[in-house]
Amino acid sequence: MRESGIHKFHINGMYLLLDVNSGAVHVIDKLVYDVLDIFDGANDAAVLATLAGVYGEEAVKEALAELHELIDQGLLFSPELTVPPTFSDKPIVKSLCLHVAHDCNLRCRYCFAGTGDFGHDRGLMTKEVAERAVDFLIESSGPRRHCEIDFFGGEPLLNMDVVRHTVDYVRRRAAATGKIFKLTLTTNAVLLDDDIINYLNEHNISLVLSLDGRREVHDRMRPDALGGGSYDEVVANIKRAVASRNDQNYYVRGTFTAHNIDFAADVLAMADLGFSQLSVEPVVGKDSDYALREEHLPELFHQYELLAAAYLERKLAGQGFDFFHFNLDINNGPCVAKRLSGCGAGHEYFAVTPTGELYPCHQFVGRDEFCLGTVFEGVKNTALPQLFRQAHVLNKEACRRCWARFYCSGGCHANAHLFHGDINQPYELGCALQKKRLECALMIQAKLSLARQGNDA
Repeated sequence: MRESGIHKFHINGMYLLLDVNSGAVHVIDKLVYDVLDIFDGANDAAVLATLAGVYGEEAVKEALAELHELIDQGLLFSPELTVPPTFSDKPIVKSLCLHVAHDCNLRCRYCFAGTGDFGHDRGLMTKEVAERAVDFLIESSGPRRHCEIDFFGGEPLLNMDVVRHTVDYVRRRAAATGKIFKLTLTTNAVLLDDDIINYLNEHNISLVLSLDGRREVHDRMRPDALGGGSYDEVVANIKRAVASRNDQNYYVRGTFTAHNIDFAADVLAMADLGFSQLSVEPVVGKDSDYALREEHLPELFHQYELLAAAYLERKLAGQGFDFFHFNLDINNGPCVAKRLSGCGAGHEYFAVTPTGELYPCHQFVGRDEFCLGTVFEGVKNTALPQLFRQAHVLNKEACRRCWARFYCSGGCHANAHLFHGDINQPYELGCALQKKRLECALMIQAKLSLARQGNDA
């Protein structure tokens, strides 16, 4: 229990302790850090015998007393979480990824969607399929009021007429059913002109905007259909979109690869362009020159630490930006169900192809064995949602004893299946990067909390 119930680490000059089950984060000193190599909650004598000669008996006793107080408060060695009864109920669908276009105007080299066609034919979603997808979500969401739809592709702006039609239909159906919809559109920004920007703003549609950082990095991996660079056009369009919505309700999202393992420079380059809502993800790929490998991990860990230090410096100077993986609430985290199962792919969240086929998520589209049914017929493969629903961290051998289990929620099912053919066997390199990001995020939030307390004093 001690090994899986706590995680201690040293980063950026801070000693930190995470109580895994409660989520409590403690800033500690070197003495407590060393005590926790031995202490299990009931072996004070062993701790004193080992460390009294190093730190002094009274100092060690004082540290032990503080740790016992945390135990009594439920903030150290807290009880294991259990699976909520709701996991035995029929899943309630909460969100859809609507693939309105299986086509794209870029030819991104790392694209998991096969440059838009997802390994099948290129095509655009019809208004009829889109309407039926909305109805399917309403019917499958049960008593849940809040639903989500992400307009996705390929490139969804290639089918803007259907996006507009779907938004109108969503508004009508929401008014009739009492549902509340959050709408998002993910775009490479090439077609993002003033008319589209105004429309998206008027309808309060969140934006995910693709940009990979520095010009040379972006243009290498995200060329247009003729092989030319897309950076200048994309940056200009993103700047207009972000300015038009007062720097709110968007993310600029990039991908780093083996060609730019110094990715911290790309995040900071995007921040220097004036974008404050940022996310940069590691590429997932096999047998390619851009794929990340285990040998890259030491430098990638270093890059996350560099980024965390720069992030903190800018935040504390009042010139900060938000980085998705560092935005962590250490006081009011997600509910137990969310902590166990994460995104809900395959049971709460589905992707819909242009022809109306249902898949567990956008990354499973094109893997025919994961087709669940259609928006017209509903879920026919009823075994798959149960398989995904039970693929939570307490059922995964590799996750049950991992300290990060309630933050990553077992990682990405699609990546696990890509590398191991099994959604219950996590992708190890992804796990390693996730844990380093979490350590950086916990350090940042602890440091910011201390700074706020200092300002309040």
